Amino acid sequence: MVRGDLYLASDPELVAARVRARRLWARFNASDPGDAAVRLTLLRELLGAVADDAWIEPPFYCDYGSQISLGAGVFVNFGAVFLDPAPIVIGAGAQLGPNVQLLTADHPRDAATRAAGPELGRPITIGSRCWLGGGVIVCPGVSIGEDTIVGAGSVVVRDLPARVVAAGNPCRVIREM
Repeated sequence: MVRGDLYLASDPELVAARVRARRLWARFNASDPGDAAVRLTLLRELLGAVADDAWIEPPFYCDYGSQISLGAGVFVNFGAVFLDPAPIVIGAGAQLGPNVQLLTADHPRDAATRAAGPELGRPITIGSRCWLGGGVIVCPGVSIGEDTIVGAGSVVVRDLPARVVAAGNPCRVIREM
């Protein structure tokens, strides 16, 4: 799964890993807003790597959690959905608006193979100091270069270079910075 190979999500080991993640994010989402220490502890138990000053505002949802890495100073606003059968790496200082979706989960293009049920994952990388506006959707296999700004509501289907402003559906570079 992590290598991008086809896998069956119904595999008992994967089902158990998703149940584990759901229990942890349910506890995180229900935690006391004033208890930052408990929230950080839960995030560290759920996610693969969390820098000391990285933060996610609940509610937050993910598949496995263990494939997600948050760099120093990362801020993820309310309502994020991270589907992580493949790695999601968010660089230092990145800011994600409310309801951002990072979707590494993908499906075969061949209809017969897809109907048989296997899935695959392709990693997502968000560069340092990026800003993704509210409601941005980042599709499987996309990398966004450092310092890039992605406008609210954009659907990012292809890699974006560093230091640009991009927006739209599909997302396109509007200008360089």
